[in-house]
Amino acid sequence: MADQSKKEKENLSKSISAPQAFLIHLISGLGLAISLWVAHNFYSINLVSHPSTTLRLIWIVESAIVILIYSRFRIDPQQCSYLKAVVRGILALPVGALVNALGAIALGAPIGIQYLPKTINWSLLMSSFTVAPAASVFGSSWTYWQRIFAQTKPNEPLEYMICIPAHGAVIGGWFGAWPMPLDWERPWQEWPICVTYGAMTGYLVGMLASSGFVLANGRRQRLKED
Repeated sequence: MADQSKKEKENLSKSISAPQAFLIHLISGLGLAISLWVAHNFYSINLVSHPSTTLRLIWIVESAIVILIYSRFRIDPQQCSYLKAVVRGILALPVGALVNALGAIALGAPIGIQYLPKTINWSLLMSSFTVAPAASVFGSSWTYWQRIFAQTKPNEPLEYMICIPAHGAVIGGWFGAWPMPLDWERPWQEWPICVTYGAMTGYLVGMLASSGFVLANGRRQRLKED
């Protein structure tokens, strides 16, 4: 068991370089930009006019990108094939959506049939930011899930790449919810439009920050080797 844990840690530290981390984050960010662009230019919709449809397009594109990319960097390639990693990322998507939906409702998200499609699609997008990449990489390894999501103590490149953007999305969504109860009567204040904008902004900032941490971690490892 100790040998397996050691091999997993070696896989984490050696599998991602700073340029690779930046490229992965760039592709993930472009996924958001492209999905919004397609929604606007091909379907003439956006988050304000058609939130459910736009959210569905975004999470489908983003989840496909993160699951397909992060599955390549699974911690147990000897025991888990690429296809299996992809499947566990897909299976984790609705599970993570349920967790995000329950969390949002507990924090005051509106409940009702008219809000259900919006909440479902928003939750699937949040799961694409948080749970799906972790499931593709870590599977059911509780040690990693606990360190990243419960303790928030990432210490390897892949852990930074998953942990920081995930927390950025959650924090950004929380800040994005602040304008909702204000009486400005703007259409973008409705659930979950401003929350989505906040989550996407936090996710992008988190990816940028994690790239910096990966770069710093690489320099620290080189100094140790020297």
